[in-house]
Amino acid sequence: ALPGHLLRGLLPLLSVFHLERAEDAARRAGVSTQPIWRKLWDDVMKTRPPNSESITCWRKKFLETFFSNVLHGVLDVSSDWRLNDRHFSPLLHSSPHVSQLTLCNMLQGAVELTAEHNHKVLENLAGSLRILKFQHLLSCDQSIRRSLVLLLHRLIHHGSVSQVSMCSWPVPDTVLLVLILSMSAGFWRSGNALACHGSPCGLCREEDKAQSQESAPEGAERGCSAEREGSGGENQKGSPEEAEARMNSVLPGPRSPPLRNPACEETSSEVLCDHTSIQGGSLPHCSSEQLSCHPVPRKTRRRLKPAVGRKRRCLRRSRGHYADPEDLYDFVFTVAREDNSELLDKTRTTEGENTENWTSSSPGSPCTGHAGCKKRGGPAGIFSLKAAHRFRSVSTLELFSIPLTGETCRALSNLLSSWVSLENLVLSYNGLHANISCILSGLRTLSRHPECRFRVLRVSDMFSHMPCMELVCCVLSALPQLHTLSVSFDLKNHLEGSRPEENPSCSKAEMPESCLEVLEIRFPREPLHTAFLLPVLKASKSLQQLSLDSATLPCPQELGLLLEVLKEYTPNLKKLSFHDVNLAEHQKEILLLLQDPRLQEITFSFCRLFESSTAEFLSEIINTVKRNSSLKSLKLPGNRLGNHRLVALADIFSEDSSSSLCQLDVSSNCIKPDGLLEFTKKLEGHIQQRGGQIPFTHLRLFQNWLDQDAETAQEALQRLKAMCSVVNDSWDSSQAFADYISVM
Repeated sequence: ALPGHLLRGLLPLLSVFHLERAEDAARRAGVSTQPIWRKLWDDVMKTRPPNSESITCWRKKFLETFFSNVLHGVLDVSSDWRLNDRHFSPLLHSSPHVSQLTLCNMLQGAVELTAEHNHKVLENLAGSLRILKFQHLLSCDQSIRRSLVLLLHRLIHHGSVSQVSMCSWPVPDTVLLVLILSMSAGFWRSGNALACHGSPCGLCREEDKAQSQESAPEGAERGCSAEREGSGGENQKGSPEEAEARMNSVLPGPRSPPLRNPACEETSSEVLCDHTSIQGGSLPHCSSEQLSCHPVPRKTRRRLKPAVGRKRRCLRRSRGHYADPEDLYDFVFTVAREDNSELLDKTRTTEGENTENWTSSSPGSPCTGHAGCKKRGGPAGIFSLKAAHRFRSVSTLELFSIPLTGETCRALSNLLSSWVSLENLVLSYNGLHANISCILSGLRTLSRHPECRFRVLRVSDMFSHMPCMELVCCVLSALPQLHTLSVSFDLKNHLEGSRPEENPSCSKAEMPESCLEVLEIRFPREPLHTAFLLPVLKASKSLQQLSLDSATLPCPQELGLLLEVLKEYTPNLKKLSFHDVNLAEHQKEILLLLQDPRLQEITFSFCRLFESSTAEFLSEIINTVKRNSSLKSLKLPGNRLGNHRLVALADIFSEDSSSSLCQLDVSSNCIKPDGLLEFTKKLEGHIQQRGGQIPFTHLRLFQNWLDQDAETAQEALQRLKAMCSVVNDSWDSSQAFADYISVM
């Protein structure tokens, strides 16, 4: 063990391999390695990472980014002596630090990670990886998809991935998209459908062996297609009846030719299978007399309703036959070629009732295509989940800028209907339009499951097919257990009128009491009618945060009515935000909000507060905040404060103030270096008068004109940082102004 001062001098001379090994010794000696990892980042990556001020561990940040760059071939380890060590295996030694990984383009990373020589790397990722992202994907061949299936199975079903995100896929490959979605939901064909390095998945085989040993006395009573349970807290559980219902649900998909693989089809005489444990690579199998090895003509294919007391069907292959790697779908689901009409008839018969409107769909029933998500006429490929086992699934799904067709929405809806581990769903710029009803149908069914954990829904898109408040009411009527709801639209449908008409299915009388804590609405320049917001707020007694963006106020009284409603029905409200809402003529309401003792954070972002105000209004704001001891954060970006108003705001912290304000955001407010320096000097004076104690801790200064006098700005920032944490950027105000003029 070296003394601390010697170790501190030695560490910068070590390669990454030896620096990693010295980490524990440095910690015991009280020597931080963070500066060394930060310098490594600067020397090797040569870029400034986003949100660098929030990075708490540069070691993890470097090794995680290093892993990704090496995997995608954008970093040459021979370029720096600290990386070029014969003991150092780049992927192997950095993989334990990777919690987030992005796969791009042709999924070359998936192929590399599933290669035999990277087996240990994949094992490390299975324990460390939490977020798996797909970006800019392209269509790929079957061998690459096979690698992807293996990767997803290991990282999700037998790993620790809790979030799957896909983004920027303008023309998605439906096959690939449905594959990723279904495996994220925990669905997968039985363990023999994929060979892992030449043999069935070892983890699946061990689980099957343990399960068969535990259930040996009752093997005759249990079907060999019983639902698998994943590991950890995200398993899909339920009674045998619920499992049967989930496995009988269907997933619409693209048209697919009949599979030519032996014995993986459902026939007109569905057969039973002997339960055989998997040992030593042997697989459960059916007798050759029971299972046909050839596709059955479509006209003879039909589904039979399961009789009470029958054993559950087994659709596994005969012993020794693996799935054809050229049939991607066979890795996931058996293809049941049925007409939509047959599917609808089966659904009605199984559920014992007619299909209802999406706002009141029956529990357990898959989306059947109504309310804008049905394409009539012609057969469609249907994937039976009956043949799929249920594994561990993720808790967060995010889809950004991926167009979802009606067919894909139906597939997603049916997966959502039993995805009980799902907690967060983000759908952003997917061109849903009326297909949002199909998604909500699946979520409504999910919400009725006793083990449902779904709490956060975020939907954003270019166009809204219905008024925002009507959609919010419908969502909360269908999903009263939501804790966070965010609805955001850029533009209003050109066919829609300016004033919303109330939907009978989402009337005030039907609004159940909700668990909503956070509500964010971005209006497509719609009028904010308090009457339509009223039933939502009445039903949301637990609301703590409300954000209203880009709304227009149809009359001066609307904002006052909103404040009255908030005061009466939301006693727990702590954060209130207005963005791009013209509040120039609402000075009285602004002052009422600033003195509200419930609110801890208030945001007026680009609200034109001082457009038609007098100097007295600013003084009233300052005096109101000085008397409010509950307000912790005040955000005023984009309100044209200028130098003189910024300097005046320093009086919030004067000697006679009882304010508890900790955070102040004055970004995008035309502040110049001399004004910032004057504000700093005035703030220093107030601190001195109060004996060096003020609650102020954070100041945000993004996109101000501080580049006009770099020396003065630097002096002001250095003095400010001695009093509080300052967050700013190197913004080119002249270029920004030129850009603004160019688009005028």
